[in-house]
Amino acid sequence: MTDDPVDLDEHRGMAAQKATDIRRQRLHEFEVDQAALRRRQEELEQLLLAAPAETWPEAAAKAQYLIQLFAATPDAQDPRRKELIAHALGDLARLCDRAKEQS
Repeated sequence: MTDDPVDLDEHRGMAAQKATDIRRQRLHEFEVDQAALRRRQEELEQLLLAAPAETWPEAAAKAQYLIQLFAATPDAQDPRRKELIAHALGDLARLCDRAKEQS
């Protein structure tokens, strides 16, 4: 037995090597996209934390963001919670629209 790693790519056919390269490239692209998404999310959260809301629509936007974050968690997958989330987001949107109409 040796301690040298085996290069499995050498033992695959060309089609398998090409498929492996494509998977590796897609994984890399996915990781780059995820990193960019995390950066944008951090920037958004910094903006939301920068100052307190001055209007109801600004406060509602922060609440909507937090509700959507919660909606992506396993705890939010319960059917009753999904319905509550949908109703809360709908209420916030409706009330914001009403506030815009009144101003």
